Amino acid sequence: MIDPQTLKERISVIESKRETLLLLLEQPDLGTLRIDVNQALEEIDDLIEEFKRTFPESETI
Repeated sequence: MIDPQTLKERISVIESKRETLLLLLEQPDLGTLRIDVNQALEEIDDLIEEFKRTFPESETI
């Protein structure tokens, strides 16, 4: 089992990579990959939201 601090650190890393996906989404030549990038962003957002519901004291994310 993973401890809450390690989980918090991993979620922070995932959240920081979200910005990269947002930058990628701005590329005009993304084509059908845009669908995958949008899906990844939705899943990251869901993961972060679920983490915040589970650990409400972790507002630093």
